[in-house]
Amino acid sequence: MDVLINVFVALHVIGIGALLGGFLTQMKAMGAGTARFSPSMLHGALTMLITGIALVGLHQAEGHTVNNIKVGIKLAILVVVLGLVYVKRDEETVDKALFGAVGGLTMTNIFIATLWV
Repeated sequence: MDVLINVFVALHVIGIGALLGGFLTQMKAMGAGTARFSPSMLHGALTMLITGIALVGLHQAEGHTVNNIKVGIKLAILVVVLGLVYVKRDEETVDKALFGAVGGLTMTNIFIATLWV
């Protein structure tokens, strides 16, 4: 079961990398006002959602305690990010504030995951 959990953790990190990488590659375009949500950002957010749910289930199946408040906050942030990216994915340009919010929320999710014990 530990191997399966580690596989899902790796996939979760890949999803975070796709979402954050898509944001970081558009930073220059954001300054120019031409940033847009790339498909990698949508796929990264979906990967995070699916693997995150699987990780919670696997941890509970193993009998580990899960911090439901932390998981709930991370899920709420991810749903907002996923909703914004999904709704605005076909637009040629995205407002700077909206694009920055997605990056900020993504980094907030990372800090919650790593700093909240």
